[in-house]
Amino acid sequence: MKKYIIIVAILIITIAAGVWFFFGRAPKVSYKTVPLEKGSVVATISATGTVNPVTTVQVGSQVSGTIQKLLVDYNSRVKQGQVIAEIDPALFLAQVEQARGNFLNAQANLQKAKVTLADAKRTLERNRQLISQGIVAQSDFDASQTAYDSALAGIKSAEAGVTQYRGTLMQAETNLKNSVIRSPVDGIVISRSIDVGQTVAASFQTPTLFSIARDLTKMQIETSVDEADISRTRLDQAVTFTVDAYPDRSFKGRVTQVRSAPITVQNVVTYIVVVQVDNKDLHLKPGMTANVSIETGRRDGVLKLPAAALRFRPKSDADKKAAKTGQRPAGSGKGKPGGAQQKVYLLKDGQPVAVTVTTGLGDSSFVELVEGSLKEGDQVVIEQSDNSKKKAAGSSGSPMGPRF
Repeated sequence: MKKYIIIVAILIITIAAGVWFFFGRAPKVSYKTVPLEKGSVVATISATGTVNPVTTVQVGSQVSGTIQKLLVDYNSRVKQGQVIAEIDPALFLAQVEQARGNFLNAQANLQKAKVTLADAKRTLERNRQLISQGIVAQSDFDASQTAYDSALAGIKSAEAGVTQYRGTLMQAETNLKNSVIRSPVDGIVISRSIDVGQTVAASFQTPTLFSIARDLTKMQIETSVDEADISRTRLDQAVTFTVDAYPDRSFKGRVTQVRSAPITVQNVVTYIVVVQVDNKDLHLKPGMTANVSIETGRRDGVLKLPAAALRFRPKSDADKKAAKTGQRPAGSGKGKPGGAQQKVYLLKDGQPVAVTVTTGLGDSSFVELVEGSLKEGDQVVIEQSDNSKKKAAGSSGSPMGPRF
């Protein structure tokens, strides 16, 4: 009996020692490091916008009527002065004939008034000679003077009539001329809103019949930049962008305008930034959505710190205590890159050692190292891991083995 008790005691001690050895020892800590390397750090502003031609001319009609002919269509290349559509001219021809008749009648009335004036003038001169001789009465002389003055007024009235009907004729001829719609510029037709037989009504607002892009080899993007980033936007900054039609290709451009007028949508303030784009190969189409990156700063050939290295803080008892109390130990707060002193950790003898550095320009992945006792190839810590989680996962199983 005593023998069995000793055996059981030895088994219990062995099991306890094994449990302590497996679960009671401190977890093994490992660190993931990244070597420092030289390269370029580029700071950018991300925005979206729409690709449009630099100059788009809206071609309309100044007269109303029915479209009789269409001579161009979508994507047609046109020259300045080229006929692109015609409105039925029958009504305008009738108006021109009517206006011309009125004008000719006014000219005839003017000639008639001139004849009347000449007759009144001769009568007045004759009566002036006769009254000096006492042959005619004063009343007859006064009547001839009145007739002369009336003839002069008739001349002015006839001349005004001629001028009036000349203007009416010119208006009718202009309307007839405007029934033939011509391209005002050299370009490409990008939209057409009419068809043959459609009636165009030109009332208070000129209807748009065609949209003509003057030059599709020069495009521009109007992007909306958030107010937090607009202070970093300058003229002539380099821009790269992509469009959904060519996801594997990057296009380039330049900032040509930063507009000061704010645009507020749902309490979000943005500003329009215009980007000039070269489109010689005509791959970009009007209306495409562009994902734009505006380059606000660039450093070439500098030491690059991974952004993860700046965020890393070693896990310690102080960190665990701070996590419980809701505080963080001194020196473990996050700092924003850009001329700020921060801490990174080098791995020496298997332990992280803090090094104070001064950072500069940064992007989403790397930050420029301005000052610090670091050199190319140094291994900076970006992550810490241990096997405590693995142990917790292993100890969560049932001591009886898996259940089926």
